[in-house]
This record gives sequence, C-alpha cells and structure tokens, in this order.
Amino acid sequence: MESKPNILMERYELGRLLGQGTFGKVYYARSAVTNQSVAIKAIDKDKVMRTGQGDRIKREISVMKLARHPNIIQLFEVMATKSKIFFVIEYAKGGELFNKVAKGKLKEEVAHKYFKQLINAVDFCHSRGVYHRDIKPENILLDENGNLKVSDFGLSALVESKQQDIMLHTPCGTPAYVAPEVIKRKGYDGAKADIWSCGIVLFVLLAGYLPFHDSNLIEMYKKISKAELKCPSWFQPEVCKLLGDILDPNPDTRISIAKIKEHNWFKNVPNARNKKPQVENNTVSSSGTIVSDQNNENDGLEAEAKEDSVVPISINAFDIISLSSGFDLSRFFKDNVEKRETRFSSKLPASVIISKMEDIAKQLRMKIKKKAAGLLKLEGFSEGRKGVLSIDTEIFEVTPHFHLVEVKKSNGDTLEYQKILKEDIRPALQDIVWVWQSDQQLQSQLSDQQLQIHDQQQQQSQS
Repeated sequence: MESKPNILMERYELGRLLGQGTFGKVYYARSAVTNQSVAIKAIDKDKVMRTGQGDRIKREISVMKLARHPNIIQLFEVMATKSKIFFVIEYAKGGELFNKVAKGKLKEEVAHKYFKQLINAVDFCHSRGVYHRDIKPENILLDENGNLKVSDFGLSALVESKQQDIMLHTPCGTPAYVAPEVIKRKGYDGAKADIWSCGIVLFVLLAGYLPFHDSNLIEMYKKISKAELKCPSWFQPEVCKLLGDILDPNPDTRISIAKIKEHNWFKNVPNARNKKPQVENNTVSSSGTIVSDQNNENDGLEAEAKEDSVVPISINAFDIISLSSGFDLSRFFKDNVEKRETRFSSKLPASVIISKMEDIAKQLRMKIKKKAAGLLKLEGFSEGRKGVLSIDTEIFEVTPHFHLVEVKKSNGDTLEYQKILKEDIRPALQDIVWVWQSDQQLQSQLSDQQLQIHDQQQQQSQS
C-alpha cells in the first residue's frame, strides 16, 4: 500500500532530506500549486528560543528579503506552526560548491566563473548594507545550470546593526576563512572581512587546499595574521598578484571590490587569452592590428537608431487617469513596490525631448535604441550588480504642444538607476522640463490641461 505524500500547510509536498544543521533540517519539496521545486528549511522554534538565537533568525529573514540577486538564494516565503519555522527557499540542484572542491582543484576558467559570480553577489549585498561574515564553499550552492548561489545568511550583519564607530565587533565565521582583523577582536569592517573570505575561496578553488592551515587552531590563527601567501606553481602570475592584494592582512590597504572588478584576470576569461580575438565591433587596419572602434560605438548606434522614427503616443483623459496613484493596483500584489519610474511634462516638441535623451545617452556611454511606439531605450555596455542597466523613455502626446514623458528602469539594479536619474538625467533635462510630477500632481495638472483642451474644443464648435 502506497503511503500518502506528506503535505506541509496544504501547500508543499515534502520529499527527501537534503541536509541538517544546528537548529533544524532542510528538505526537498514541491509546490502543490505550481509544481515548482523548492527547498524547505525547518527550524526548531523551541531550540532557537532556548539558545537565544531568535534575533539571528529574524535577521536572516530580513537579509534574504533584502538581497534579491541572480547569485543569491531567494527566499520565497516564511511559514510557522507552534513548534516550527519554515523557510521556503530556492532549490539549488547542484548542491554545495564544497563538494566540487573536495574532489580537487578546479580548472582556472571554472574557478574564474564562480569567483566572478561570488564577487557580484557580495558586491550587491554590500550595496544594500548587508555583510555575510561566513563566506565559504559550504555556504555557496550551485543551481542546475552550474550557476553560483550564496546562501546561509544566519551570521550576516545589517548596516543598522553596526555600532556608532561604523565597525562590527562580533567575531564570527569559519576559522580558516576569517580575516586577521576579525581574529584580533578589535572591531572590523564587514565589507573588507567579506573580501578576505572571497580571496580564501578563490585560492581553494584554484589550489584544492587552504592557503593558511594548521591542525592547531592557535597556529592557524598565527598564519592568518601573518598572511604569508605561497601560491602553487600552476597559478598564473596575475592570479598571484590579485590574491596578494585580496589577502592583505592590513584591511586599510586591502583591495576593494571595485578594484577587483577592474583587475585584468577578473575581467577576462582565462581560457580565452590564447585564442585569437573575435572581431565584432573592431576593425582590422592595413598593418593587421586590431583598431578599437569603441570611440565610435555610440555614433554607430545613433545612426542605427535614426533608421526608426519615434512617434509619440497620443493619450486621452482615460489614459491620464489610469496613470494616477489611485488606479495603481500593484501595491495590493507586492509587499515592497520598487519605484522604478518617474514622469515629467514638457511644452517642447517630441523631437527636442528625443534629442536631449540622445545627448544623455552619449554622455553616459549607453546604447540608443528607438522603437516606433514612442519608446526610446538606453542600454549600458557593461553589467552592473543586477545585469545590464536598461532605461526606457516613453513619450505621450497630450496635445501637439504638451507632452508627458515617463522614464523608468526596465532592467538592472534599482540603486544604480536611481543614482543616474538623480545625478545625470534630471540635471540634463532641466531646461526642457516644465515640471517633474508625483502621481498626485500628475493627475491634477494633466486633468486641468485636458479640461482646457475640452473648453477650447467647445469654443471652436460654438463659433
């Protein structure tokens, strides 16, 4: 006789045990509604409260809700019974990165891919004021496509939990991966401590063993404090240089994530160095050398964009009302709605607005793509914290001499978009903008404009 499936909260069908930790177990599960595979972390509530770890669980929930990134395990929802707390999280089919490293060192191009994804995830966390503090291969998972997913934020710190001197004071993490300043217990910068741990992970991926290790914990701490790095013979010189900059025992001179991203080894796939360069946006001169065409890439894109003409969309009173905050239903479906768009009105022709946006795109070195339905797209050339930034500018014609323009982020990192909007787009548009409007102002102002149009039409018909 077949046993009935174990259905949790009438929503998830529990499957095999994936792992076990200090406060509970992790199970494979499948949604009874969508059939989606998930992992469910079942935490013993009594054990958490008995050991005084309630704040740790709350912090982990807060951090996972805040840190949404392709290379970070996603938290879908939290449920609870009288005795258990359940985290429903993204299922990483590939298991722990540790299992791969346990078999030996990885190929340089594979290690490069994982390290790049790790740095992108950690950089995103830091931009949100989150410091992981326990980065190690056991806390890094892989999905079914072999992409890295940072997990286990139980020891993380939020910027709000810092003391007034902007330093963290709680020593935590796994001994072999902790930074020297954490061991000294004198206060440390969470971002710089995370960077050190990322360096240890990179060394382990490439070497198959730890750079500072000893069976005696005190001796291992001494080695970490001295940070006398010895790279294996198979390491590339530029990898050794990068590791030396990351595993700097002095946090004040340790390399930043921004500088890591600028490093030649980080930017270039190792296996591609010996291959002939693919000439796409470059041209070959008569001497046979490759001449970069980067200086003209915006000109080419602009020429491509000019093939299409942007025709503003005509809108009526009903369209204007639908843009107002009273008819925005998104807040009923999302807990935290990101403000991705802003609007302004202009009394200038659409061609002037388009020309101004093209100038901004050139200044920001972004691609320009024109679409027929009043849409102008600006796209970045390089990846940000959440992919390539893409900004849409949509122009609506209320009258031939009055336009409504909506600027919004269609892809990429919201903070990056907001920074560009505040520091570049708004100042550059100030000479053509009649007024930047909130939804409430928009509804009032455009309704008045529509009423004026209606009155004019009535006067014309009477005459």
